[in-house]
Amino acid sequence: MKFNPFTLRIFTLLTLYFIFGIPFISSAQEFTLQDTLRGSITAERAWWDLTHYDLTVEVFPRSKRLSGHNIISFRVLKRDSILQLDLQDTMFITQVFYEKETLHVEKIGNAHFIHFPYTLQVDSSYQLHVFFEGTPKESKMPPWDGGLTWTTDREGNDFIATSVQGEGASLWWPCKDHMYDEPDSMTMRVIVPSGIMDISNGRLLAIDSLKQNRVQYTWNVVNPINNYGVNINVGNYVHFHEQYEGLKGNLDCDYYVLSYNEDRAKQQFLQVPMMLEAFEHWFGPYPFYEDGFKLVEVPYLGMEHQSSVTYGNDYKNGYKGRDLSRTGWGLKFDFIIIHESGHEWFANNITYKDIADMWIHESFTAYSESLYLDYHFGKEAGREYVRGTRVNIQNDKPIIGKYDVNHSGSGDMYYKGSNMLNTIRSIIDDDELWRNILIGLNDTFYHQTVTTEQIESFIIEKSMFDLQSTFDQYLRTTDIPVLEYYLTEDRLHFRWTNCLESFNMPAEIKSKRTSLKIFPSTEWDYIEINPSERKWKLEENYYAEFKAVKSRK
Repeated sequence: MKFNPFTLRIFTLLTLYFIFGIPFISSAQEFTLQDTLRGSITAERAWWDLTHYDLTVEVFPRSKRLSGHNIISFRVLKRDSILQLDLQDTMFITQVFYEKETLHVEKIGNAHFIHFPYTLQVDSSYQLHVFFEGTPKESKMPPWDGGLTWTTDREGNDFIATSVQGEGASLWWPCKDHMYDEPDSMTMRVIVPSGIMDISNGRLLAIDSLKQNRVQYTWNVVNPINNYGVNINVGNYVHFHEQYEGLKGNLDCDYYVLSYNEDRAKQQFLQVPMMLEAFEHWFGPYPFYEDGFKLVEVPYLGMEHQSSVTYGNDYKNGYKGRDLSRTGWGLKFDFIIIHESGHEWFANNITYKDIADMWIHESFTAYSESLYLDYHFGKEAGREYVRGTRVNIQNDKPIIGKYDVNHSGSGDMYYKGSNMLNTIRSIIDDDELWRNILIGLNDTFYHQTVTTEQIESFIIEKSMFDLQSTFDQYLRTTDIPVLEYYLTEDRLHFRWTNCLESFNMPAEIKSKRTSLKIFPSTEWDYIEINPSERKWKLEENYYAEFKAVKSRK
């Protein structure tokens, strides 16, 4: 049998897995071919660069179906003729056209390989027309379980929303479902029954009445957008608007809520300008002035859809009225408004290339909660809050997941990650430098997809501290370092334990009258102290333990 290069590649992967039992990555956990096709930059993805999606979706609430058409524009980086798109089970690609010619589609699970009749030329631009339909996965526990939510509001109106982080946008529309490549812009046309409306990303361009009591809402995004950040929200919405005078001029802020919640929303959403003021101070300008900012009520908790942040926190402060830090500070703000909007900087502006690096989204955004408090209530309020969130840390597995198989790490990426960042701020001990680092991240990696190594290197370079072992310890292990110490007459002896051999994180220790910066390693060292000062503690913003031992071991 003669194989073409594509068939040979798939055949080789299947042979390694099913005959020889070799997993697709080296790990205690084995992953399937589908994991590899979903999570890696395959040869059939790497040769073409997305430039634009023009997505039309028709929503059928009674049957919970979608049908549509995606025009995919791309530029060729390397000569090839087989292109990978993704669309998950229960949704089906019905036809693919290129210049009125029907193309052959080879389906391997959720991956669809489009075969062009000839090799495409480097630096040329092309368009694919992809038609699809089906019944998308229904989310049972949104937003943690990806899919669509089909429900009704208390007045019986259809109330529908998407939330697909993790499982991916290919749950409901055909796309290049890997985070490394974002389209430069996107147009969305969403068709719904008359009497309800759709709210999606970017700016509303048109509302058109169609036949059979259908209405088409056309939205346009002029900035790069990640796949899971694309959303549809269908409901009986009312709209109100304000402008925020921000760092780049007037920012349009639009709010869409269920009609009977308008008064509550107008009161609760007063926190949006406060959020924007705090985050533009800490992170720099809101990254999507051209597309505006929206807050949209949905039938689940909420999510960070770009320029279309979704909200379902019951118009309460805290996390549905609960303080996740148990300090009292968590009830000073609406968790969903602050946290999900923080993702506009860390997730939508700076986006991970691989979901294994999801901490870049969640650690910085969980930390943004404390920075909001810091800005409006003072530095100690923010630091007390982030320390309080340590009660949520599990230390069950590393924060960084497995690469190339669509595998995220531990949920500790939220609060262990935010405490790591608070620790790094303490090490740097220069609030203006720390602020400039956060602003610099959003400026340097503006509208880019990134890796952990890029973020680490940037912070290390700008802070002028050797923080590599700090990142390695908190992101790549589950062990919390212990600073052991003992006292002799005029010396305090110390070393790091329960840590990587290379661990050398600086620390600050305090007595009643003195504060000292020390530079421990895993070898015993000492500093001279006043013999009268016998009680010492580790500065509490360092996420580590401080343990007295009897003597050198």
